[in-house]
Amino acid sequence: MLLKTIIVVLFIAVVISLFSGLRFLVKDLGNSKRRLLFALGLRITLAALLIATIFYGAYTGQLSSKAPWDRQLHPEATTPYPLNTPPKQ
Repeated sequence: MLLKTIIVVLFIAVVISLFSGLRFLVKDLGNSKRRLLFALGLRITLAALLIATIFYGAYTGQLSSKAPWDRQLHPEATTPYPLNTPPKQ
């Protein structure tokens, strides 16, 4: 549960950084490039942390798929593929 909370917090931080960069772009009339580039760098760092956290959760098994088309959840829905069978004539 802690990992999912970290993912949500990082996602919200990315969105906040996105809108702060938009605010710097629109509202600042003077030297806004420094603040805008800082917001961009922060957003890239947060996005990289978010992606790394998701990969870590998937690798350790803390995050899993619950999609109805997932083979691991519904093995009875998949058809077995025979490997070494001669073709039918």
